[in-house]
Amino acid sequence: MDQRGRTVLAMDCALAGTEWQHGRPFNRIVSRANRTSQRDSHEDRPRGWQMTIRTRFTEEFGVRYPIVCAPMALVTGGRLAAAVSDAGGLGILGGGYAGTLGGEPDLAMELEHVLGRTFGIGFITWALARVPHVLDEVLRRSPLCVFLSFGDPRPFAERIRQHGARLICQVQSLQHVDQAIEAGAAAIVAQGAEAGGHGATRSTLPFVPEVADYLAMRSPNTLLLAAGGFADGRGLAAALMLGADGVVVGTRFWASEEALTSVAATDRALSVTGDDTVRTRAVDALRGVAWPEEFSFRVVKNKLTEQWTYREAEATAAFGSLAAAYAEARSRQDLDVVAVVAGECVGLIHDRPSAASIVEAMVTQAQSLLRGGATLDFSGRR
Repeated sequence: MDQRGRTVLAMDCALAGTEWQHGRPFNRIVSRANRTSQRDSHEDRPRGWQMTIRTRFTEEFGVRYPIVCAPMALVTGGRLAAAVSDAGGLGILGGGYAGTLGGEPDLAMELEHVLGRTFGIGFITWALARVPHVLDEVLRRSPLCVFLSFGDPRPFAERIRQHGARLICQVQSLQHVDQAIEAGAAAIVAQGAEAGGHGATRSTLPFVPEVADYLAMRSPNTLLLAAGGFADGRGLAAALMLGADGVVVGTRFWASEEALTSVAATDRALSVTGDDTVRTRAVDALRGVAWPEEFSFRVVKNKLTEQWTYREAEATAAFGSLAAAYAEARSRQDLDVVAVVAGECVGLIHDRPSAASIVEAMVTQAQSLLRGGATLDFSGRR
């Protein structure tokens, strides 16, 4: 039996799962409760009830739920990473630009919040390559994993393994998948263009199962996580059915109590929909941050993007021309200039709860949908 895509929903009341035979998934239900009831209220849960969603990722990384907090630069500080890990997911602290951008949180201080917990740390790979010693400093703190995005992970892979950490590589194309496999990644994150912040052009829905099939043929022991548009239990359930072993969640945790996100930015995001986001290279060019050309930046539209989104060639020619103005606008939270970084799933977000409540809500909703979906009866859906 192919191990790719194995997912088991384990509860005291029922076990619902997805296994694979002959390269295709089939659903298995074993119930120790009344199968006619589709309710999942707290009142219906027996004493001692505990629910987990078990996948290859939860088994191999030793976490309860297949939910990973994205290492968002300037957002995922130690408090947020710790809160997600404490809630049963995996919190990955945002190392961002490894201090090369300026104005980033003090990484040593943020690491103090996660010591003694299971945690990871993530970096923008091309920025880390400029200050590789930062990786050595972080590895001394014994992270469970290092999450690398946007660049070649291979120069860092052996050093990460030597320190006993696992390598997670975020990818946006099959070429990136090949690099991650060669680097010996324990897990690969297939990121769709719906994601907030930096990304590329592939859409999540077809990209995730394509990567799942690709790994099944070339590197079946490599885990797969899905990223780009996952904000609730519907997304988690869908990702598992697409063949992922878990999800990487950004925007939903971006709007959490523990995030470093400003209140002003959250308030702006809560008033918009997914239609109000845009992917562009112009913002990076104007603020003087030299991102590789293949990556663009998804943000909530503002006056700056309205003026420059479709003038990317001009913005490139004017590289860094707004660097000082952008930095000054950031200091006074002028959101007509400074980007509010959020993905298309921002339209699903209406509050700023704790990270623990986000994890619980995602898992509870996914559990209900997976259990109900196994009946193949969708006639009562509204």
